[in-house]
Amino acid sequence: MTAQELLDHYDQASYWTAGCGLDLPLAYERALTVRQMRIARGEQPRGYKVGFTNRGIWPRYNVFAPIWGTVWDTTLTFCEGRGEVSLARTCQPRLEAEAVFGFASTPPARASMDQLLSCVEWVAPGFEIVQSHQPGWKFVAADTVADGGLHAHLLVGARLPVAAVASNAIEFEQKFAAARVTLHHGREEVDQGVGANVLEGPLHALQHFLKTLREFPGAPDVQPGDVVTTGTWTDAWPVGSGERWVAHFDAPLSRLEISFT
Repeated sequence: MTAQELLDHYDQASYWTAGCGLDLPLAYERALTVRQMRIARGEQPRGYKVGFTNRGIWPRYNVFAPIWGTVWDTTLTFCEGRGEVSLARTCQPRLEAEAVFGFASTPPARASMDQLLSCVEWVAPGFEIVQSHQPGWKFVAADTVADGGLHAHLLVGARLPVAAVASNAIEFEQKFAAARVTLHHGREEVDQGVGANVLEGPLHALQHFLKTLREFPGAPDVQPGDVVTTGTWTDAWPVGSGERWVAHFDAPLSRLEISFT
């Protein structure tokens, strides 16, 4: 599948008739070409999404390693605990509850966990709306990469300075690995998860992402001001217009509510 075809399916929220037909390295190359096309038409990258860090959902989706894709100014919304997102032009949207990081500076090469944490300005609860242009969410890893990392939108909740959470990486990751989230659709509880689900903790997921990002030729590095998601603590749940979902996170993260139009 060409980069133009991938972009057309994204813009039109239309199904692919088959898989992308690419191996994983070529799928990343094609995704980076789409990235340049979106920049050329005026969109601005605002960071990255990291997906499939939750090993518990790998067999369900037939993807057995983390992936990454771009977050855009057109797909990013900040709120203070309650936000609204349109599902227009999304394809089979689903919801994921996760932790999001905001970067103050670019981490050094081969950064230790403490060095990495020192480059992060804030952490926040997030809802990523993911999508698939493959009917029934049936795909292989290369398809998810070519499909923009399955990213559709990111809602970021109340941002908490990292310095207010912990003084070092070990303390930070211990808190987040133990933290839980309960996901509600309206009044109904539908799922629970824990921070340790994402590669033992969100900071570990972030470190893994940076290593794989920097190993790929031509991939732009994380920049100051970028946001990076770190993967869902729960399964990904189908959503529709008119619905309201709430994630109740343990401290240090806070409650996050989303309404869909």
